[in-house]
Amino acid sequence: MLRSVRPWQWGLDLGIGIACVLLRLVLGGLPPAGLVALVLLGTVLTLRRVSPALALAIAWAATGLQMVASLPPDVSDLAVLPMLYATARYGGRIVKWAGLASAVVGALVAGAYLAFGPALRQPGAPAPEGAQLSVIFVIYTASIAGLLALSWTLGLLAKTWATARESRARQAIAERETRVQQQRTRIARDMHDVVAHSLAVVIAQADGARYAGRADPAAAETALVTISSTAREALSEVRGLLAQLRDDDERGPQPTLAELPALFSQLTAAGLPVHVEESGASAPLPPGQQLAIYRVVQEALVNALRHGDGAETEVRIDWDAAELSVSIANPLATAAPSPAPAPAPAQAQAPDAPGYGITGMQERAQLAGGSLTSGREGGRFVVRFAVPIDRAGAAQESGGRRGS
Repeated sequence: MLRSVRPWQWGLDLGIGIACVLLRLVLGGLPPAGLVALVLLGTVLTLRRVSPALALAIAWAATGLQMVASLPPDVSDLAVLPMLYATARYGGRIVKWAGLASAVVGALVAGAYLAFGPALRQPGAPAPEGAQLSVIFVIYTASIAGLLALSWTLGLLAKTWATARESRARQAIAERETRVQQQRTRIARDMHDVVAHSLAVVIAQADGARYAGRADPAAAETALVTISSTAREALSEVRGLLAQLRDDDERGPQPTLAELPALFSQLTAAGLPVHVEESGASAPLPPGQQLAIYRVVQEALVNALRHGDGAETEVRIDWDAAELSVSIANPLATAAPSPAPAPAPAQAQAPDAPGYGITGMQERAQLAGGSLTSGREGGRFVVRFAVPIDRAGAAQESGGRRGS
């Protein structure tokens, strides 16, 4: 029944109620019943925001006392207006509609009291005719109803505006949380790509250095240099990703297509021969698409290094008029046949089922506006990735930069 208000709001309402009561007392001319009604209406001003329902009940008690005591309208009756505003602004569903009903019923009662009350209180005094009384009653009732309904409507509008403002604030918070979650998902995907790629290269180089350490010390030293540089690059990228988590910053390592040759060289040095074929006229791509293509190629080549048989992996990059197509095909490692293969556990993943890496590549393709398919084709595992190209938009953007 009582609302939670801030201390300054409670103090303000209390001060307004006391000030209005004192101001009316200074004017004087109130009988005992009027003094009681004045105190009650001052209480209405004090409680209208803390408890609109209680303020509404007290207002009815005060005005009823005035009518029972046959008192004329008083300036203190204006306290009813902020009370009706409060029922619509701060009251619940029942209190809100009770305030509207009070405005309608109160207008009828007040109109009748003002129109017929003088004749009833003074039977011998000359009174207007019946038709005139009806007109007076209608005028009083309409005027009071309009004033009371206006106060209630203003309160309802204020509540609507406050609700809309709160909804916008909640929507802004929800959008920010969504952006944060998307950012964390992107960082997790980048972390997976960076760590998986770097560790695959480091493991391959370490194995090679172990086997070539005695026979070819120079090869072992080259492998160790590759391990060192790869680990440093991975550490730098991981630090950047962790900084994004701390600072909630969207900037970070953003590889581009220009860095693909370095990626191919690194994996070739790690023991995965990469043969690259590129056809068609290249076109500038947005940074988001370049990052997606780089990460997809990186993930596919790391998977080939892990699960392939070490044979040459083919990378085809085809620039068409409307899209860029990339395919990565690597021969699959062939295992010796087992005389009695054990059945796979029920929860084991099927050989061709997409793992986290494949799922991440598909998500990157979708975010870049393209599509990705993967699977076995004969004795090879093929990943195909295509993204649309807006050559007209790229040409306009390039022309605009040259013009500026």
